[in-house]
Amino acid sequence: MEVLQESPLKAPAVEVVPVPPHLDSVDGEKREENQHDASSPKGDELDDDDQLSLYEDMLDGMADQENWEGDPADVCTVEESIAFRKRLRLVGEDQFISETLEARTVSARKLCTAFGIKPPPLFDGQPDHKYYPLLGLGITRELRKRMKLPQYNTIDDAVDLLKKSKNIIVLTGAGISTSLGIPDFRSKDTGLYSQLQHLGLSDPQEVFDISLFWEDPSIFYSVAKDILPSTRKFSPTHAFIKLLQDKGKLLTNFTQNIDNLESHAGIAAEKLIQCHGSFATASCVECEYQVKGEEIFNDIKAGRTPRCDRCIRTLRQYKPFGIKRKRSTNGLGPSKKKRQSYEDSTDDEDYDVPIAGVMKPDITFFGEDLPANFHNRLVQHDKDLVDLVLVIGTSLKVAPVSTYLAK
Repeated sequence: MEVLQESPLKAPAVEVVPVPPHLDSVDGEKREENQHDASSPKGDELDDDDQLSLYEDMLDGMADQENWEGDPADVCTVEESIAFRKRLRLVGEDQFISETLEARTVSARKLCTAFGIKPPPLFDGQPDHKYYPLLGLGITRELRKRMKLPQYNTIDDAVDLLKKSKNIIVLTGAGISTSLGIPDFRSKDTGLYSQLQHLGLSDPQEVFDISLFWEDPSIFYSVAKDILPSTRKFSPTHAFIKLLQDKGKLLTNFTQNIDNLESHAGIAAEKLIQCHGSFATASCVECEYQVKGEEIFNDIKAGRTPRCDRCIRTLRQYKPFGIKRKRSTNGLGPSKKKRQSYEDSTDDEDYDVPIAGVMKPDITFFGEDLPANFHNRLVQHDKDLVDLVLVIGTSLKVAPVSTYLAK
């Protein structure tokens, strides 16, 4: 393939994290016309990490590509796909975009198929820039893949690696706890998300959205009992990680799980980073009073929204002073009820009535930052020490943990 002169793109076309920032409009005549659609994703396009999985379901593996049918102008052959993938790795994403989209040698629609993405029928007839989010995801997934090292092929090879390595990072996900009856999130029929249709949410992941929790915490607490750890038992995988620690080989266990079973297995606190928090503690959203997680477990098991004991004690001090009782909504914000003209304004005036704060498990919801120790440990400590990474029980579909591993 001929290498064309580099022509850097001026602005990102889509913000699919971690989509490469180079997929902006390459049609100079239409750049301004398509500025809203192509550079500022709204409506039906992705706008953040939490919605990235909407496109994940559209991906087909390259193993099935031989069975794809379509116009050769829109579908890469297996040979073309291999060539495009090799070229991407050889020249990098900047130059690759320059040689393909900028040079108009291939459409974004066709290029999607080179990276294992078969655009669904809903994209038929759409302008080419509508395929940029899909293409960006495909390029990101391709660059995220670690190329197989040809010298490691057998279980004995893996055992030798474990014996030789002295600073092992273990990254774990929900798959290491499912044998204990704790559901994962994404399995098609048994995962938690597949069982939340009755909530009427546009996306089942919204049950872990911090904005929805602030609006109505009862939605989260209606399902929290299903993911609440009901045992202190741990799986053989937890025991294996503990063995690595006992042998002096465990650098850090980064876990995406919130069941806290790593602690029960004996993983030392200084070796454990709970990337998404855990049920081990809970904090009041009003006064930040923190308690052990077990103190709110009874409420969770009963499907109730737990309230802060310290807030309750504080409010009782005010009771003798005649604070009016006011009906509150399920959420954490003020009531939006409109006063009718015949109602006395003194009965529904806008005043703040103290209520006990809601207790929130110290797990990381979508829209919240990961704990600071996640980044600090990985970047400032582990990065220069690690000699082996084990990934167990996770599909690595949740950012930003998945993106850090790629780095």
